[in-house]
Amino acid sequence: METCNRDALECGAYNIRKHIVNTIVNNGEGHGGGAMSCSDILSVLYLGIMKLDKNNPNAVGNDKLLLSAGHKCLALYGALAVKGIIDASVLDTYNKLGSPVPGHPDATKLPGVEFSTGSLGHGLPLGCGYALAARMKNMNYKTYVLMGDGEQGEGSNWEAAAFAAHNHLDNLIAIIDENGLQINGTTAKVCKPTSYGERYAAFGWSVRTVDGHDVEELFNTLKAVPFEKGKPSLIVARTRKGKGLSFMEDNVKYHHWHPDEKEAGQALEEIEQAGKRWAK
Repeated sequence: METCNRDALECGAYNIRKHIVNTIVNNGEGHGGGAMSCSDILSVLYLGIMKLDKNNPNAVGNDKLLLSAGHKCLALYGALAVKGIIDASVLDTYNKLGSPVPGHPDATKLPGVEFSTGSLGHGLPLGCGYALAARMKNMNYKTYVLMGDGEQGEGSNWEAAAFAAHNHLDNLIAIIDENGLQINGTTAKVCKPTSYGERYAAFGWSVRTVDGHDVEELFNTLKAVPFEKGKPSLIVARTRKGKGLSFMEDNVKYHHWHPDEKEAGQALEEIEQAGKRWAK
């Protein structure tokens, strides 16, 4: 997709959210808030940006996506289903014993998962390794690392930020899903002494801030990487936790969601109403 097809990307984001909601309602629990906030980002990456052979999703030459905040895996699973890499029916087994779609992504069980993630702060260091390997092997794939804002409190991110800038890894693109909430409160109250963009810029990164729910702005920004030759790129995507469900948006209660009968019904109704836009 050389130019932005807004409808296709917004429809993709809607379908990712639909998979998230249906899976949580059917399973009875799941990390809903963060998965919903990053759905637009993943739609743009998988449907508009990444060089990816869906029939060979783990090919060495493919662009790489590392979901650092692995608890947001339902958004990744939804994106893999929308892309056609996995069959959506596998989501019916979510988090069951032996399932290929557990509560954190498992690279040994599911095609299209680059690395088993979930321990926060590991994605960016891994991304540095992938990006450096591409340079050493003279390969032109890009490495995208999707991080949460809450995990920016992990020191491993800042070691990796320094390493990436020092080694001029301009084939590395980090995206922070900045929804302002983490499991134990707002990021502003828990651990955010200065802006993320300012900190990464001070480490030597080239930084841009976008509306994380505007698929066209996301697309155009991602098409422009690297923002500066010789520098890794950071996109701070401003989002709303729980985006797409009225009662969930900006509510820390829904970091991990156990829907009761009333909430499940309301969620399914809101998703159905939103889907009428895409009905043929």
